[in-house]
Amino acid sequence: MSRKVTLFTGQWADLPLDELLPLVKKMGYEGVELACWGDHFEVNRALNEDSYVADIWQKLQANGLSCYAISSHLVGQAICDNIDERHQAILSPEIWGDGEPEGVRQRAAEEMKNTARAAREFFDARPDESVIAPVVNGFTGSSIWHALYAFPPTSQAYLDKGYADFATRWTPILDVFEEVDVNFALEVHPTEIAFDIASAERALDAVKGHKRFGFNYDPSHLGYQGVDYVKFIRQFADRIYHVHMKDVWWGHGDGSVGVFGGHTDFTDPRRHWDFRSLGHGDIKFEDIIVALNDIAYAGPLSVEWEDGRMDRVHGGTEAAAFVKQVDFKPNAMAFDAAFDKDNQ
Repeated sequence: MSRKVTLFTGQWADLPLDELLPLVKKMGYEGVELACWGDHFEVNRALNEDSYVADIWQKLQANGLSCYAISSHLVGQAICDNIDERHQAILSPEIWGDGEPEGVRQRAAEEMKNTARAAREFFDARPDESVIAPVVNGFTGSSIWHALYAFPPTSQAYLDKGYADFATRWTPILDVFEEVDVNFALEVHPTEIAFDIASAERALDAVKGHKRFGFNYDPSHLGYQGVDYVKFIRQFADRIYHVHMKDVWWGHGDGSVGVFGGHTDFTDPRRHWDFRSLGHGDIKFEDIIVALNDIAYAGPLSVEWEDGRMDRVHGGTEAAAFVKQVDFKPNAMAFDAAFDKDNQ
């Protein structure tokens, strides 16, 4: 095993951090990717309370855990989205405010800038000697996701406006990430400005290849779409800033629901696809590990556990063991080098 195995805490935010961390250790993880919701990582406290980040590190150390990334998916979603009542459920009252869409977007953007600053404070306070590139994972939202199917007829000029809006809103945010030496990693995902390889390329172009804009690689959001999730790694080798280990299956429904989901709920047996606990879906993780080794990715492998059909402690425990089993170090020398008598 060559990389740290961590748990993304976003799906566990109903548990206070003090209760969750011992469970994370018991399930077999070496660290966490802290979500910026629940009480797991609070941006305002990190920036304004002297002891806050030190207290989190103390809690992590007390449980034999570390941290290599924080995540701000919910706030990020609101930065470019067409805001509606669904966003109120995922945003704090301070960011939601009166719900006026542009105000929500502007407050979310400022919060993301502060998240970069808080990440810098947090990782500067880490008590060990490990050297990492701090990462904030998240979403961007999209003003053009509703145009996915391109009907009414949708011109490229119309879509260009969406990417221009993304660049206008995110470039100042990325500049703050640059100021504090932190990377932002977009989880390429339906409803974001980038949801496959082609749109990820377009998003990178929109921000003129800003070095702080990269990807939180998650194969589960690519596989069921028919996107080559191993090619994604090689295509963006220098932009894979973080990795989610998450499984999905597709082609297991009854043929009545397609890729778009048919307005059904997760776990509906009619669905074409659904998220699964690691090892229970159709993602070929060995191919992913080989590709990650080929691009020399040395960061954590963070389990994002989602499976509506399985107890999460059972699944989370099983997933930690699965990642440790499937991961392996790259070869330190050519396999046939021993044939050379100078190496014997």
